[in-house]
Amino acid sequence: MTIATLYFSLNEKIPEGESGQKADDFALNIQNAVKHDLYLNTDYLQWSFRNKHHYFWNKRQGFVQVRWDNHEVQLDLDKPNKSFVKSDNTSSAEKKQELLEIALAYFNNDSFWVVAPHKLFDKGVSRQLVTLEDNTKGLLVSYAHGGTTPGDSYLWKVDKNYIPTSYQMWVSIIPIGGIEATWKGWTTTESGALLSQKHRLLGFEIPISNLRAWNENN
Repeated sequence: MTIATLYFSLNEKIPEGESGQKADDFALNIQNAVKHDLYLNTDYLQWSFRNKHHYFWNKRQGFVQVRWDNHEVQLDLDKPNKSFVKSDNTSSAEKKQELLEIALAYFNNDSFWVVAPHKLFDKGVSRQLVTLEDNTKGLLVSYAHGGTTPGDSYLWKVDKNYIPTSYQMWVSIIPIGGIEATWKGWTTTESGALLSQKHRLLGFEIPISNLRAWNENN
């Protein structure tokens, strides 16, 4: 199958939905299902993405330790100018700045695969209620700014209890619109928040391992 054939067979236009209270209520139902209140009160998260990028997030204080290859970076999410490279052989300021930017891009992408259902009401986010082909409802979430790739949109599909099962993506890094990724393997973490650690995209696993979320007193 050629790239052009693949594009025309899989590409979908972003759907239109209805914004307003019904969309917001649907989003609130999702966040209630994944125990968003307990996520907000979570102090620490850790995980590995594709067994390549490793994170320890001090969520209470806004610090993230990012490790990959032989690099280790400490990100300050509230005061980015306080971020620094902890472990690297280079003394070049330009190289260190490049590593900081790489670490932040990794974190923005990889954390989304862990906590995206908890980001439905972030600043700059719009929500629309969409009627799906099977006549059930889905939630189209669009990010106007923030992260590494502002402008991305995701159409969430949920089960009868509003637990997400998948989303379709319209994102800048994937040229085909509407590609679907599964959200499965939901687990109740030590803090009580629900997080997913099993995803599949175009038949490939996106493994989330070493996943924990806990509080100071756990």
